[in-house]
Order: sequence, then C-alpha cells, then structure tokens
Amino acid sequence: MNVAAAIAEVPQEDRLRADLYNYLGLMLAGPPDQLLLDQSADLSGDETDLGQAINGLARVAKITKPKAVRTEYNALFIGLGRGELLPFASYYLTGFLNEKPLANLRATMADFGMTRANDVFEPEDNIASLMEMMAGMIVGRFGRVASVAEQQTFFNAHISTWATHYFNDLQGAKSSILYASIGAVGLAFMEIEKEAFRMSAS
Repeated sequence: MNVAAAIAEVPQEDRLRADLYNYLGLMLAGPPDQLLLDQSADLSGDETDLGQAINGLARVAKITKPKAVRTEYNALFIGLGRGELLPFASYYLTGFLNEKPLANLRATMADFGMTRANDVFEPEDNIASLMEMMAGMIVGRFGRVASVAEQQTFFNAHISTWATHYFNDLQGAKSSILYASIGAVGLAFMEIEKEAFRMSAS
C-alpha cells in the first residue's frame, strides 16, 4: 500500500488528529519561522479546553516575532550546557538520558519500520519525534495505517507516561511565552487522546 492510498483511507477525524500531532512536533522540533507563526496566528478553536488553548496560542503567535521565539526556544531547550527543560522520555521517566525508555522505543520503531532521519542527532524519545511518529502511524506514513489498538499501545507505552507532565512543565517554565501556549495545547490534546483510547478499550 502506498502512503497516498493509506492517507486516503483515513477518516477525517483521524487526519485532524494527525495534523495536530504533526503541528506540535513541528513547533517543538525548532523555533517557528514567520510563516509558521502566521499560520499559528490564523488558528481558531471552539469552546472546549483544546479549542480555548488553540485560541490562546493564536493570540500569542500574532504578536510573536521569529527573533524573540528563537531566544525563547534556546533558553528552554538549549541554554548554556542545557536548557530549562529536557524533552526526552528517558529523562522524565528515569532522571537520565538514553535509558530503558529509549531502548523500548527503538524496539517499537524497528517493529513498525520507523527509522531516525539522517539529519536528526537527538535521541528518538524527544517529544517532537514522538509527536511526529504518532502522526505517521495514524495516516500510514510508515507503510500502513496503524490500527486503533496499535496507536493506543504506542501512546500508552511511549507518550502518555510522561507527555502530560512535560506539557505542564512547558506551560510553567520561566522562559515560556509562546511555548506556554503550545504546552496548553499539548496538555489539552493529550487528555483528549487518553480519554478516547480509554473509551475505545472499554
């Protein structure tokens, strides 16, 4: 099955889920440029917690400049020696980088035919990479569309164990301005995904 055919088979609701995972991955992988800030400023949400978080993000993106968000990104994730936050599952779950959560993820990636891009040098359990992987599973970017059960297994094993804590920390980080809004969107989305998978399992 080619990727285009797989994406065509994915229901609209799941394509929207994948789009949000992709968006979070893109925003967390590096500081957004002016085009991505403009696209973020045009987002709009409904009255749900997620919708309100998206509206808040849009308001902040509207007044954010690329230079300012680069400074914010560097303070949060790079810093002198290290940034304010370490966005890795291993660190959040064990207190150290490159630990068992990363080994477990690499085993899952191998089973699903996922490989790290040649130009990516950070460990694969980075939050941005996990958002991208989840999006790819939903739309079949890795060769086939993952079943709901497979999505749930991946989410429960590699994302839900720590992403809620991470997005909460991102909201509260002292250097966070735009990224506090991204944290709010991520947190609301993770809660929706947890509940949806819980309901599908029952």
